[in-house]
Amino acid sequence: MEGITVEELQLAARNHALPLETLRSPITPIGLHYLLIHFDIPEVDAEQWRLSVGGLVERPFSLSLEELQSRPAKTLAVTLECAGNGRALLSPRSLSQPWLLEAVGTAEWTGTPLAPILREAGPVADATEVVFTGLDRGVQGGVEHLYERSLSLDDALREEVLLAYAINGRPLPPQHGYPLRLIVPGWYGMTHVKWLSAITVGDGGFRGWQQEEAYYFQRSEDDPGTPVTRMLPRSLLVPPGIPDFLSRERFLASGQCVLEGRAWSGLAPITRVEVSDDGGASWADAELGAAVSPFAWTGWRFTWDAVGGAHELCCRATDAAGNTQPLEPEWNVGGYCNNAVQRVRVTVS
Repeated sequence: MEGITVEELQLAARNHALPLETLRSPITPIGLHYLLIHFDIPEVDAEQWRLSVGGLVERPFSLSLEELQSRPAKTLAVTLECAGNGRALLSPRSLSQPWLLEAVGTAEWTGTPLAPILREAGPVADATEVVFTGLDRGVQGGVEHLYERSLSLDDALREEVLLAYAINGRPLPPQHGYPLRLIVPGWYGMTHVKWLSAITVGDGGFRGWQQEEAYYFQRSEDDPGTPVTRMLPRSLLVPPGIPDFLSRERFLASGQCVLEGRAWSGLAPITRVEVSDDGGASWADAELGAAVSPFAWTGWRFTWDAVGGAHELCCRATDAAGNTQPLEPEWNVGGYCNNAVQRVRVTVS
């Protein structure tokens, strides 16, 4: 990997990833869940804050936090993964948050479903999209803007989409979007707009920077690309044994060793996880556990007969739609969607 820049270090110091040993837990503790903050954490006075709902609707209105919390509540375990997860393993890499593999987490999000709120507002006949505006403002690509993303009206009306005000049974902390954030199960993290302040129904004309310029899978600078949307299948294992401080290479004694991890996909349920101890030359099936929820990762276990020597452990997931993790990443300009298999170096004594 080429040298990390000072700019990348600044981003890495502000954001943090999931320690892989935490994969043992089906629900990620709040402080260990991955975190990416594009600009600054805005200061919000919940007493004054209101969520506006408007645009191409028949009945625009606004809601206070108390009014949102008085509506029907739903709690859903959801796996969130950053679209740039794995970016630092591409070469050449895009200069952005230098994620390795750990930009993921699974939490229980509590909020009220979005669909009833949209139906109460009454989108007009020409409405086709919904724009979500956060309170975080900054400059990217030379353009000053609020963080905004949009969904098609059909996707926004899906019953699992939540306006969340709590995580793991506690109010959202500032870094996770207090007082309200969007949760769109199955989609990469850029979709889950934090510090939500406005929901605007439109006719497809939204041209926000984060929607039009960022989050496209481009094979070259001239490639118009395809939008990044749902999470590709991925499996991660808990590195066995003990680590070397700097290299993170693992050391363990020979004998039977239970490997475990988590697998997920935003495209379809996980149906298979395979494990290799020779860098992907040969594979064996792991035992799948139950998914935490329809929108969260699945646990898996594999009993490995660890023999002396150097090994490269890998794991790969396949979902019900037939999507399987590749052995090697597909390079792209923004460093998105690198779901190539994890590789863990292990020395068995």
